[in-house]
Amino acid sequence: MSGPAAGTAVAATTTDVVCLGESMVTFLPSQPGRLADVPSFGRGIGGAESNVACALAAAGHRAAWVGRVGADGFGDHLVETIASYGVDTSAVRRDPVRPTGIYFRTATDRGTDTHEVAYYRAGSAASAMSPANVPYEELFAGRVLHLSGITAALSGDCLALLRELTAARPGRPLVSFDVNHRPHLWRGGDADASVLLELARRSDLVFVGEDEAEEAWGIVGAEAIRAAVPEPAVLVVKRGSAGATVFASGLRPGPRSSIAGGAECAAGARSSSAGGAESAPDTRSTEGGGAECAAGPRSSSAGGAEDAEAASPDTVTHVPALHVDVVAAVGAGDAFAAGFLSATLRGLPVRDRARHGHLMAAAVLTVPGDLTEPPARDHADRLVALDDDAWGRLRLGPGWTAADRASEEVRTP
Repeated sequence: MSGPAAGTAVAATTTDVVCLGESMVTFLPSQPGRLADVPSFGRGIGGAESNVACALAAAGHRAAWVGRVGADGFGDHLVETIASYGVDTSAVRRDPVRPTGIYFRTATDRGTDTHEVAYYRAGSAASAMSPANVPYEELFAGRVLHLSGITAALSGDCLALLRELTAARPGRPLVSFDVNHRPHLWRGGDADASVLLELARRSDLVFVGEDEAEEAWGIVGAEAIRAAVPEPAVLVVKRGSAGATVFASGLRPGPRSSIAGGAECAAGARSSSAGGAESAPDTRSTEGGGAECAAGPRSSSAGGAEDAEAASPDTVTHVPALHVDVVAAVGAGDAFAAGFLSATLRGLPVRDRARHGHLMAAAVLTVPGDLTEPPARDHADRLVALDDDAWGRLRLGPGWTAADRASEEVRTP
């Protein structure tokens, strides 16, 4: 029997975020240039969902990664490396037949014509994930379940799994979904990228780039994206160097308002405040706080609009991006999602969630790989609390996360 048992309920959780998806061993070039010209590569790991789990764990949250790897040395390396960040990997499954995926990439920006990536993931262990072979008890054990559109593109079984996990049902955790459109993964498959719109509309918190929405769905502009994806309580539209626009819908208090926090908490009404003084303390261990409060009453019942009388208009918050001296433009989207989720778990206002996302992305942009040590929480909080002018003057370069004082990072670009 596939899928979770009917009426599956989530027990008292000890995990903040569970991330499901494929992770691969990545080979990073020793120097710039074409793949054909690079003489050697260094080994690392890469995977949108495991990147988010590692970043959250490094930031002090309880994170778990659920995936499927081969019974091979690369699978050993993946599991051991992800676990070294403090991520719970106990639910990872090993496939005795299929291999762990690997890929090679150049050092250039993914958005440029010179960027090359050579994937060796067809028939990988992760592509065999399906509703019949994943550990639902572990997947539903966290306050947040984080998914990505990359998984949906790996195989028909993986797409069926994401449809199962985003289906409305009692006890479903808050579902965070990063669209993560990868055009090459959809070529020649039975489905196309339009299914990403379907999955986004079934989720509670959605991350999508303006560029990928245009490429995958033919939709242009943040307002048009929100019109096409009205269901999620929170929609984050990433706009590259222009920053991020967050649409947060409020719900009038309903039967679950005492748990979800009512309209003010759901809509992030505090986000219009310039500072973080009204921010709630870290409520990770408090039942009913944090993520459930931040995402709105709908998340408590997995799309349960019936729990509220009616939806109120969106609160729309635009948060400018930072000036960053970029070392490598890879992994920034995953880091942004991790920063936003971290601040959501802490019950921070919408503006502060997006700023934490920008800071986490800046940490990754200033190192060569997909993962790095995030800034200390108090350091990040001081930067997030800057007024708009100081935030606009902030410029971050390599090594900035090690600075002792936020004021050392502020200079006019």
